[in-house]
Amino acid sequence: MRQEAPISRIYHSLFLAAFLCAAAGCAPQPGLSPRISVEPVEFKTLEGWRGDQLADALAAFRKSCDVLLRTPNTDKDKPLLVAGNAVDWRPACNAASSVDEKSSGAARDYFEKWFTPFAVLDRNGDREGLLTGYYEAELRGARQPGGRYKFPLYGRPGDLVTADLGQFDAALTGRNVTGRVSNGRLLPYPDRKSIDTGRDPDKLKPLVWVDSAIDAFFLHIQGSGRVKLAEGGLMRLGYAASNGHAYTAIGRTLIQRGAIARDRVSMQTIRAWLAANPDKAPEIMTQNARYIFFRELDGNAPVGAQGVELTAGRSLAVDRRAVPLGAPLWVDTQDPIDPHQPYRRLLIAQDVGHAIKGGIRGDIFFGHGHLAARQAGLMKQRGRYYILLPKPKAAPPAS
Repeated sequence: MRQEAPISRIYHSLFLAAFLCAAAGCAPQPGLSPRISVEPVEFKTLEGWRGDQLADALAAFRKSCDVLLRTPNTDKDKPLLVAGNAVDWRPACNAASSVDEKSSGAARDYFEKWFTPFAVLDRNGDREGLLTGYYEAELRGARQPGGRYKFPLYGRPGDLVTADLGQFDAALTGRNVTGRVSNGRLLPYPDRKSIDTGRDPDKLKPLVWVDSAIDAFFLHIQGSGRVKLAEGGLMRLGYAASNGHAYTAIGRTLIQRGAIARDRVSMQTIRAWLAANPDKAPEIMTQNARYIFFRELDGNAPVGAQGVELTAGRSLAVDRRAVPLGAPLWVDTQDPIDPHQPYRRLLIAQDVGHAIKGGIRGDIFFGHGHLAARQAGLMKQRGRYYILLPKPKAAPPAS
């Protein structure tokens, strides 16, 4: 999970306006949202809708509802996490609690009763975007360094400062800057190379030491993982902060240097190249200046940006400047392992990613284990979004 700046309250009103207009049969209004527009469709037009095991999706959605139902409707200081006003979602969320959680048929009836699906178009009017995948990485480590355990994973440094620029200038709402204060000035935080080479270790406190620099690097990309400890037991780590530097995909770097052909780039081929070139791997990895700091988690799954535990195959990381957290999304794309097979299912927007930018751009959480790693590594498909929004008649009259 990689945090991003929250979207503004004004965006929510615009998104809801687009939703209400579409529900009333208006033409799509691209200008209502800076990143997407919507068109109403019917559930019967969603290919694969009748075959999805929607009980799993409903269980994931209930987690988002737990957040929504606690969201103060009049809180003007914090933007709401869903389209429209919190009160617009509460009837549907309250109804979700009484649905048979083991029945996909009951879950399907619930979504069809309380929601209307809308096709999502990006700012250019395109209906397709890029869908990728991520997973909960698995590493081997120890709480104390020694032997093969020599690569640290750090907690959030005490001198790391994140400033919400919207508090200084309304025109910068939704943007932030990360750095550290030195002699009264806010300066960029050290980049990956500086941190990895130990040039600036004073404020860095390791949470755990792992046995592979490559595994540690990919944990930074995934944002969460589990570490099997040499002392026994399991440590679960989640995103705490970043150093604020821009993310650079090293796959692109390897393509530019002729190390891997463009049509063969995947997480698996990148890992294989790094392992086969230990003398060059450190320099390649430092091309991604962005560095992630972690926190130790309780619970049974990683926690997404919405503050709920992610569900394998049901949670989706999105650009929340375009898609509201908590919203159900019908995703229509191809299977990552067998691209000739469709991958169509209902997912819930519960996370964000620094590299996830755009109106139709998503990162599917596949869980943990070898299969999840393979799915996430191979997932790079074009696909469509259909967002489910509460029916206007489900919401109480505006006060």
